[in-house]
Amino acid sequence: MTLRQFVFRYRGITPLPFVLLLLIQADLTRSGMIFGLLVVMLGESIRLAGVRRAGGNTRTRKVGAKRLVTAGIFGHVRNPLYLGNVIIYIGFALMAGGPWVYYLMAIAFVYFIFQYGLIVSLEETKLTELFGEEYLEYKKNVPRLLPRLNRWQKNAEQTPKKWCKVLRAEKSTFMNQIVFIIVLIVKEILINKPHVF
Repeated sequence: MTLRQFVFRYRGITPLPFVLLLLIQADLTRSGMIFGLLVVMLGESIRLAGVRRAGGNTRTRKVGAKRLVTAGIFGHVRNPLYLGNVIIYIGFALMAGGPWVYYLMAIAFVYFIFQYGLIVSLEETKLTELFGEEYLEYKKNVPRLLPRLNRWQKNAEQTPKKWCKVLRAEKSTFMNQIVFIIVLIVKEILINKPHVF
């Protein structure tokens, strides 16, 4: 198993060391919680836009795709779910606050860009095998993680998924976010001074 395959397979647990570090050093403030939550909501809205186009197939342990999705947010950025995740983890760092907040925001950016760079590299290899020139043209016109402002229009007629299916597909992501916020708040109340509330 290569490093890319390992990171892809265990991408659901690779954030745990970062999340634990956030929890250990957390020192909540109202402004940090509010701004952090807004950043998390921005990241989640990007994820939702991606899931709305790609569907629940994004939660697979197998590299590949049944079809090449290029419409909607995928016309701006090739990997909106990973972009959303990076933003969410930066928001978590801001939410947690603490003495290392700015370092942890930077670490979140570097750590998750590295992780998703490995995953995307693996996925791009497979998508090139599956879709050939069609994917190479898409790859040439749409950036990997930094969105282009105007949407690339080719094949833009792909139909988005219904919101009920999108929300169902994101259920575990929502649960993870809620658990993180609850643990932050409980730690603040039980261990730190309860100055947030």
